[in-house]
Amino acid sequence: MIRGTTIIGLRHNGRVAIGADGQVSLEETIVKQNANKLRKLYNDKILAGFAGTSADAFTLFERFESKIEEFRGNLPRAAVELAKDWRMDKYLRRLEALLAVLDKEHALIISGNGDVIEPDDGIVAIGSGGPYALAAARALMAHSNLDAKTIVRKSIQIASSICVYTNEKIVLLELT
Repeated sequence: MIRGTTIIGLRHNGRVAIGADGQVSLEETIVKQNANKLRKLYNDKILAGFAGTSADAFTLFERFESKIEEFRGNLPRAAVELAKDWRMDKYLRRLEALLAVLDKEHALIISGNGDVIEPDDGIVAIGSGGPYALAAARALMAHSNLDAKTIVRKSIQIASSICVYTNEKIVLLELT
C-alpha cells in the first residue's frame, strides 16, 4: 500500500467532488502538511488525484494528461491507453503511484500494476487513508442527505482520526 495520503472522489446526486489531505510523510516523519495532490484536467472537466511518490505521480499526471488530450476527454479510453503504456514501458512499470480520476460519468482508479478499476458505487479512494475514507463515504451516502463535496470533506476528516498518514488540511475540487 502506498502510504502518506488520502484521496477520495465520488459522484453523488449529479455532483462530482474529490478531496485530499495535505500530509506528506518521509518514512515516519511528517515533512509537509499542506501539499496539493489534486488537479483539474481537460478544460476543468476531469478531476484527478494521486497517491505515491511525488515524482512518479507527476510523471503519471503528465502521461495521463497527454492521453486525455489525445482522446479528447474520453476518460475511460485515456485510462485504458495509459494502463497499456504502463504495462509495456519498463520505466512506467517502476512508478509507485496511483491515480484517482473522475468526470461526470466515470470514477476510475489507475493502479501501479496498470489496472483500470471502475468501482460500482462511483467512489474512488486511494492512499493509506483511502479504505477509512471509503467506508465513511459509503455510510454518509447511504444514511445522510449531504452533498458530494461535504461527504468528501467529512470522509477525509474521519480518515484523519484513524490513519496517522492523513491530516485535516483538506483540499477539495468539484465539477459543476
